[in-house]
Amino acid sequence: MLTYPLSGSSSELVINVLTMVLTEGKPLDRAYSHNFSGMQYPPAELARITQVTGDILRRLNLYCFIVDINPDDVERTGSKLLNGWHLFHDLELPKMEYSLQVDSAQLAERIELAKAQPALWDGCPEWLDEIGSAQLGEKWPAERAALTMAPKRYIRTNSLKGTREELKQRLTKELVATADVEGVESALEIRSDSALFKTDSFKNGFFEQQDAGSQLVSAAVDAKPGMRVVDACAGAGGKTLHLAAQMEGKGRLLAMDVEQWKLDNLKIRARRAGAHNVETRIIASSKTIKRLKLTADRVLLDVPCSGLGVLKRNPDTKWRDTAERLPVLIQLQKDILQSYSRMVKVGGMLVYATCSILPDENRNQVDAFLVANPHFKLIDDESILVAEHGFDGFYLARMERISEV
Repeated sequence: MLTYPLSGSSSELVINVLTMVLTEGKPLDRAYSHNFSGMQYPPAELARITQVTGDILRRLNLYCFIVDINPDDVERTGSKLLNGWHLFHDLELPKMEYSLQVDSAQLAERIELAKAQPALWDGCPEWLDEIGSAQLGEKWPAERAALTMAPKRYIRTNSLKGTREELKQRLTKELVATADVEGVESALEIRSDSALFKTDSFKNGFFEQQDAGSQLVSAAVDAKPGMRVVDACAGAGGKTLHLAAQMEGKGRLLAMDVEQWKLDNLKIRARRAGAHNVETRIIASSKTIKRLKLTADRVLLDVPCSGLGVLKRNPDTKWRDTAERLPVLIQLQKDILQSYSRMVKVGGMLVYATCSILPDENRNQVDAFLVANPHFKLIDDESILVAEHGFDGFYLARMERISEV
């Protein structure tokens, strides 16, 4: 956390970002991009701004409660929110040009009231607390608390261009402090507020920013050189590029998605990474999948999900989502799993993955699929829980096709 207050201008930036997210419904990354565009802030100050903004969004209902404001009114009352946040963390108040004051005695009273409400103290909306309690039971309080913590910064070594040790040495020369990540051989944790994307190491494709938990998911695919591999929900391709590295650039790696702009971004990243065996394909209709029936050695399905495992990194989503969205996502996952599994050949492996920690999106979904599809068998599965691992939360299940039908 901060050791000294934000400046007035940085405080105004935080309020502007929060306003775009909470009143205009913009995703947090786009709000950052809009407000930081053209800014000449030092990387360390930008890190402080994102640190404060992220912490406020991770516990938004708590901070609004202790200063008695409505999140929807942050454009007008944002200065009061920032003042309350600073006082909560025992910091001097920022010197803003326009500032709504906070009554210290009232703040202390409301903090004590909040402490008696565990979900509120952890910044958890009521709808999410009900779902988490119902699905995770006694594990939920620890997960709920872990999701309030700031995410660590991880990168993945691009083994197409060098080893992890070689990458560490390169980054050290660029004044980027790193540490090995136990249990994830491709990962490094970033220990400094460095502008990673401005380093020569990034520009030359020696690493990608990717959570360590996400790296465990793509590692589980166990793609080998010469295989035919499909990443069927590739998005912008973080896991795709990890698969390309596993394959040593040999074989055919097909990255598919329903949105062309994501695949266009992947092409740029693949060129930088030297991942020359990546081919992109838009999923225009069900025919795209049918044409690949029984052809793939590996299929990765990183399906659309609630994203509840990555709330540390994307805290704005829990203030936009509702409980009603979950059944829609579960049905979509079911449909994708049933349809896209047709691409796996006999003896091939299907990897189902989410960035959720809810059983209904994870093992329950897999169990239902296996009942309906006895020509697949479960190899193993893993839940990467936030409190237990310290990474973002993920789930993966590996299944083998044992017959055509």
